[in-house]
Amino acid sequence: MLDLVGRDADLARIDAFVRELGALLVTGEPGAGKTTLLDFAASRAHTLGHVVVRATGVELESDLPYSALHELLHPLRDSFAPVLEVALGIREGPAPVRPEVADAVVELLRSGPPVLMIADDLSWIDRASASVLGMVAARLGGVRAGLLGAVRIGLGSFLGYAAIPVHELKPLDAWSAARLLGQRFPDLSADARELVLSRARGNPLALLELPAGPTRRLRELFVPHVRSLTPAARRLLLLAALDATGDRRVADSFDGSSSAELERAHLLHLEGATLVFRHPLIRSTTLEMATGAELREAHQRLAELFADRPDRCAWHLGEATVWPDESVAERLEESAASVMRRGDFVRAVAALTRAASLSPDSADRSRRLARAAYVGSHMTGGLRQARQVLADPHGSLQMAMTAAHVLLNGDGDVDTAHRLLAGAIADETLVKDADDATVEEALYTLMIVSYFGGRASLWEPLRAALGSDGPAIVRLSCDLLADPARTGVAALDRLSSAVAGLPAEADPTRIIRIALAAQIADRQRDCADALWRVARGNVLAAGLNARMLLSRQAFHEGRWDDARELADEAADRCREHGYTLLAWPGRHVQAQVAAVRGDDTTAMAIAGEMLQWAAPRGVRVVQTYAWQVRMMVALGRGDFEQAYLDGIRISPAGKLASHVPYALLVSLDLVEAAVRAGRSAEALDHVAAMRTVSRLSPRQALFVRAASALVTPDASAFDLFEQALAVPGAWPFDVARVHLLYGERLRRLRAVTAARTHLLAASSAFDRLGAEPWSQRAAAELRATSHSRHGGPSLTPQESEIARLAAAGLTNKQIGARLFLSPRTVQFHLHHVFAKLAISSRAALRDALDQP
Repeated sequence: MLDLVGRDADLARIDAFVRELGALLVTGEPGAGKTTLLDFAASRAHTLGHVVVRATGVELESDLPYSALHELLHPLRDSFAPVLEVALGIREGPAPVRPEVADAVVELLRSGPPVLMIADDLSWIDRASASVLGMVAARLGGVRAGLLGAVRIGLGSFLGYAAIPVHELKPLDAWSAARLLGQRFPDLSADARELVLSRARGNPLALLELPAGPTRRLRELFVPHVRSLTPAARRLLLLAALDATGDRRVADSFDGSSSAELERAHLLHLEGATLVFRHPLIRSTTLEMATGAELREAHQRLAELFADRPDRCAWHLGEATVWPDESVAERLEESAASVMRRGDFVRAVAALTRAASLSPDSADRSRRLARAAYVGSHMTGGLRQARQVLADPHGSLQMAMTAAHVLLNGDGDVDTAHRLLAGAIADETLVKDADDATVEEALYTLMIVSYFGGRASLWEPLRAALGSDGPAIVRLSCDLLADPARTGVAALDRLSSAVAGLPAEADPTRIIRIALAAQIADRQRDCADALWRVARGNVLAAGLNARMLLSRQAFHEGRWDDARELADEAADRCREHGYTLLAWPGRHVQAQVAAVRGDDTTAMAIAGEMLQWAAPRGVRVVQTYAWQVRMMVALGRGDFEQAYLDGIRISPAGKLASHVPYALLVSLDLVEAAVRAGRSAEALDHVAAMRTVSRLSPRQALFVRAASALVTPDASAFDLFEQALAVPGAWPFDVARVHLLYGERLRRLRAVTAARTHLLAASSAFDRLGAEPWSQRAAAELRATSHSRHGGPSLTPQESEIARLAAAGLTNKQIGARLFLSPRTVQFHLHHVFAKLAISSRAALRDALDQP
């Protein structure tokens, strides 16, 4: 198979799985070939006589609970048990709980011939289906059935696949990539071939598509194809992208020429009664290219096409409607009742909050919001205080707050929690009935939801509600946590006043809120005594928050054992008490400690857990934690290109991303990665962006000066390094990194004695901290400054270091990035090393270097 060049080991793994069955998850980057591998599995399963059933998730959340399960099991419908029929909407009855549905699925699989269930794009299947499939996967032992799923790296799923074996589809190696490109494009020029191979980085889809435009990003590969379509074909493509089911009636609503055009363009085709996209990225590309008016028009058309399916029709009408419309609000309210009967309370909350926003009458709006809050806080299980909240006759605003917490700690998502709470705060009736303390609490809760969402649009309702005279602590928190790159400096005086009052502050909640705002300006140490009072108190949530903040402070101060101990305890207690969202800052500290100490396995595993949980819920801050950890692992390994790619997921080079506070904390990392990966222009642009925040905190001043030194090519860089080291503060790891960067620059300019001074300081600090990867890097630089002979009496220090790195398996490009040399210069030195050591290949280097 052309598209499976270089995949022999992957095919063998899938072939073995199909024979044995069980559960397996295939992961990989977009375009790696996951869907092609699933197709291979289906083909092998058919050959072995298995029944094959398939479903594909879509990026737009499905409008019905169990829609993916319905698609997956539809071929087996003649054997459905009553419980399964009720869950899938085939018959009426009391809504079964998800474990009952899982039991019914397992019995269904047990009752017939071997079944292979294949689920592509697991990140986008609905919550109910994902939950049930996770339970089924855990019980396939002894059942002659299999579940094979695919999920994109960097995205999670509600499946909860921590216990499912994972097979990662890695990029193709250099030989396989060249072979695949040669097969598809034999006439490509040598220069174009080299450019495509460099840009594609082993991604099969990029190798097959990039020759048409090698500078485009992977998602943009399909943009020219979509733009070239006729208006009718493009409208059909958009309808198919918005529809969650692939229903053929979408295509049948157009003349046959539009479908034929899409097939000729290799974008979309019909498989029986189902519309199928050639690649999932075509769907998301189509949606991104559509204007708001085009999306609303398409939703309106789909509502008409599916008028016989009330729930789906109501959802599309809600998306198509801009102004208040009672008829649409009523249909959404009816849809909420319908999906509640099927057990999907999160979808019901979303439908009710959308109905409230479209309600012309304020009383209807308040009633629907209150109902959404009730469902969110009570029917989903709720936090322990939900029953007390519901007993409060003036508790609608409190119910909205409770519902937001429940949603974010359960199967809910940021957007649903935000819509519910923002709608309640905007409702004058609900606010008028609440006291000042409740209103402040609601505003702060909306601030927290917006913070974890990490998108500028989420903050707009809060700013509108605050105005110029809202609660001082909420306004301070907004200025420092929402977009500190643009509003943080102006809030520093107010922050200082708030921090100065902490010794006399008795309210644990207020202490936590001031300390949380202070962390972005590196004022944690000034909050420590107050935080310890809260941590040792008896207010559970505040105490857990305090320990999280103290663990982060300990990490930055180089007390990594203390940091891990505090984070371990806090994260365990969060899980014990159901505070899932609150546990992630602690898990982040655990991952950071692992990353800087060289425990890459633990760090990457925690980062994977973060992405799995956060991505489908839209919790951007937790995703940012994961990318920062991956970035630190890559920097420790010396893989600067990967560090750069992870870093720009947090903030693009040349810009401190709006409403992404962590963009400030990885700015130096991003500049170093860009410089060492040969991206000088991007590094320069990012330093220019960083200079706007140098006054936010001493640590930011250190970052700006060190980053400026990195992009300064001449000796004036020395003054900038000295200025960075002169910044007062206690950040041992950051200071050690500046010494390392300074020493590397001095060695490169052959100021050997001065270089040793800084490299020794870096090495000593890294050793004390236990930062093993960084200790090794500093030690390598020190060896390169030595006049003693290494690896044999005839090698120079430069040749010795290059030989050592080559023997460790690094490529010429990676060696060059570490030693500030071009790959061609590295090859030149290796040529002399081979001659001096009387060897002819890299494979012989290790043994030759071990000779006395």
